[in-house]
Amino acid sequence: MTPRDASDANDNRWSDLDRPPLNGTALRRALVREGGLWGDVRVTPRTGSTNSDLVALATDEKADEGVVLVAEEQNAGRGRLDRQWTAPARSGLFFSVLLRPTGVPVERWGWLPLLTGVAVATALSKVAGVDTALKWPNDLLVTVGGEERKTGGILAERAGNDAVVVGIGINVTLREDELPVPGAGSLALAGATTTDRDTVLRAVLRSLEQWYEKWRAVAGDPAASGLQETYAAGCATLGRVVRAELPGGTSITGEAVAVDGDGRLVLATEEGVQQPVGAGDIVHLRPA
Repeated sequence: MTPRDASDANDNRWSDLDRPPLNGTALRRALVREGGLWGDVRVTPRTGSTNSDLVALATDEKADEGVVLVAEEQNAGRGRLDRQWTAPARSGLFFSVLLRPTGVPVERWGWLPLLTGVAVATALSKVAGVDTALKWPNDLLVTVGGEERKTGGILAERAGNDAVVVGIGINVTLREDELPVPGAGSLALAGATTTDRDTVLRAVLRSLEQWYEKWRAVAGDPAASGLQETYAAGCATLGRVVRAELPGGTSITGEAVAVDGDGRLVLATEEGVQQPVGAGDIVHLRPA
């Protein structure tokens, strides 16, 4: 018998009727199949961070590849550079997946957050009718009132020697008066055709499975899998003048001209140098 999630209970978490809880049992029935990537979908009412929880399980070898952990509410969610990610309960999708990319050289694992970005953007376009762009390396952008706004982010973390946990956060029904920072957005504010979190989560996980299996089948080759080309086509950072704020407090300014075979952003500086950036905070200085 499939265990019953706390999220399946009919309790006071229905207090906001515009934000019904997810049904873990229904999600498992829809997504877990013989021979598929997803082996379990667990929904919890609240936690500190789904990434931290899943990393701990993977490190202790208590979770297999394909476990999906979804939280209705996170109170210690993290983005890149340890930035805090908070949102009202059930206003978005906050989940992490456990991947063990056997057969893929470790040096290509850096493509996983970019692959996830492509998968999420593709799914949101199809299921919600929202044109989603990618800001290198891991932000999801939508257009609200003619302005680009961040509606989601991705965080990948190593878990032991053979696993990666990829965390995904998507603002779904966040309202204007609930936005945590200027420049934030949501699917609802972008005019999505659906804000049903169940529908969106299923579409995202199916898209992620398709891209991950395609990438893994060619040993993580970004060109052979079509990942590098697809990411570049949807990347709002390319063609813009940007400032890369690097670890250590230095920065580089230049035009973003390419994403190379290692997933790095290549900047053409005023000095005529093409400088690859593997890690850093990117600030868009001029529209494409």
